[in-house]
Amino acid sequence: MNKTNLPDPKEVAAIEARKNQEKQRQSRFVNVRTQVMGVDVKALDSQVEERKLREATEQSKEAAYATYQKQYDMVAQMLEKEEAERTRRLAKKVQEFREQKQQVKNKQEIDFWDPSRQWMEYPAYLRDSESCYGPSSLQYFAREDLEKATCLKMQQEQFRQSLEKQLKERQQVRVDKKYSDLLDDQLRLAMDTRAAQLAKLEESCRVAMMTAMANANKAQAAEMAQRQRHEQRHEQEANLKETQKQVTSNLLTENPQTTQNPVAPHRVPLHCWKGMTPEQHAAIKKAQKVQHHEKEAQRRAEQALDAKRESQTLSLAQAALQLEEQERELCAVFQRGLGSFNQQLATEQKAQQNYLNSIIYTNQPTAQYHLQFNTSSH
Repeated sequence: MNKTNLPDPKEVAAIEARKNQEKQRQSRFVNVRTQVMGVDVKALDSQVEERKLREATEQSKEAAYATYQKQYDMVAQMLEKEEAERTRRLAKKVQEFREQKQQVKNKQEIDFWDPSRQWMEYPAYLRDSESCYGPSSLQYFAREDLEKATCLKMQQEQFRQSLEKQLKERQQVRVDKKYSDLLDDQLRLAMDTRAAQLAKLEESCRVAMMTAMANANKAQAAEMAQRQRHEQRHEQEANLKETQKQVTSNLLTENPQTTQNPVAPHRVPLHCWKGMTPEQHAAIKKAQKVQHHEKEAQRRAEQALDAKRESQTLSLAQAALQLEEQERELCAVFQRGLGSFNQQLATEQKAQQNYLNSIIYTNQPTAQYHLQFNTSSH
């Protein structure tokens, strides 16, 4: 179902409020007892009070909005500082990891773009026990191990260094994890504390806004009550004045002279008319009787005319019936004459056919007749 045609309740309420205000204003202007020449002071005062109340409400809303804006700005700044601090700590950790774990001397990758790589692989002078030389170099022979003890010692040393390195790495991982957990706990605690502060600040703002709205509503209610009391008092005074005027004036008296216009006696003042006199009632009744007689005579004339029209209609209907009867008789006579004529014509046709069959068409043509007919046609 399409709901775009449904009216907005706020717009309907605003329209009704404007209609009520317009009705009140018209009642003040149209009412003769309260109408005065000049400016409507009450309406102007009410407009001034409404404008002041509206300005106070808008100021309270703007103050609340400013407070909320400051809170949001504060939260945004704190979040930006936290993000910057988190980025700085992460960059510091990355740099420390690079300095500790990614040194040039500890790298295990091969740089294929190093021009001195070949020289580093095969130095100018090497010992006889180096494994880079094969049997063809006559520097190293199979099953020959002249420095086995040194190799074992070096392997043990490398194993010890590797074990120490792993232990240090694990300890560093534990320390980093503890430090990270500590930072997370501190950050969570700070965020909880800040959220609690923001909630308190929001609650205080809400209470302040509600207090301002309550004060504005109280002021508006007091103003409305004062206005209603003033209007009731003014209406009571106007009613009292109107009652005194009606009692003391000629409006409620039965003086017939008040209904006579001294300038134009044939005209009756409508605002002080007291009704008709007995002579006027008698004249009206006499005129009604005359109209009744005229109406009765007219009705009788119409009845006579209707009776005459009905008799004419009956005579015309009878004449039409007679004409129809004559038409039916003429049709019957015509049908009888037509039947006798057809019978005579059939008899003549039958005699003609008998004459043709018995006299004219008695000789049958032979084969010789047909042969002669064909020869003559060729």
